[in-house]
Amino acid sequence: MDLTILSWGASGWGDEFFYATLITISVATCSFAFGIVLAAGAATMKLSNYRVLRMLANGYTTVVRGIPELLIIYLIFYGGNSILMSIAKDVFNYHQYIELPIFMMGVLCIGLSSGAYSTEVIRGAVLAVPIGTIEAAKAIGMNTSTRFRRILLPQVARFALPGLGNVWQLTLKETSLISVIGLAEIVRIAQIGAGSEKEPFTFFLAGLILFLILASLSDRGYISLERWANRGVRRA
Repeated sequence: MDLTILSWGASGWGDEFFYATLITISVATCSFAFGIVLAAGAATMKLSNYRVLRMLANGYTTVVRGIPELLIIYLIFYGGNSILMSIAKDVFNYHQYIELPIFMMGVLCIGLSSGAYSTEVIRGAVLAVPIGTIEAAKAIGMNTSTRFRRILLPQVARFALPGLGNVWQLTLKETSLISVIGLAEIVRIAQIGAGSEKEPFTFFLAGLILFLILASLSDRGYISLERWANRGVRRA
């Protein structure tokens, strides 16, 4: 195993792995944020009194969680461009080739999956909030927006943090799947380097180590967040 090929500079792949790590973090962060937005809306729909909204949200989480993430990527990557070109042709009479940015496609694909899992985490966190705290807020005259901002949201965030930490780790790992559409993240660079230098073990081991470092740092970060969110909470 020749580790000199992982050095920084023109003769090594260290800088390529560094930039690939930044792309991996960027995709994971944007996908997770997009997923949280989707999850907030879907969880609200699931807790709604309207049956149609509950059915739509249940359909989203059931379908996305029930099919492989790789299949979602293929469907959106190949089907998205075709649908967009069809709309441009029929509506705007535009006949040129259209291709969506790979980064945006990756964020969309991973975000859809992340949002489906986050939906259940947020829904469970909302249901875990003691109803007495909401009733007490109503009793002292808090309006709906104030109750949401000062009573419901802080408690939901505290209950949801452990589950969202798991979703973040899942999202981070799923970024490896978008190597199939050509985005130069860690796994893609490992594949290219392994084929170029004929050292597959070295490059894939480097990718493994980078993911372990990111996962370890993420775990430490979420532990710190949980401690901060639970400050002042009485322990049994």
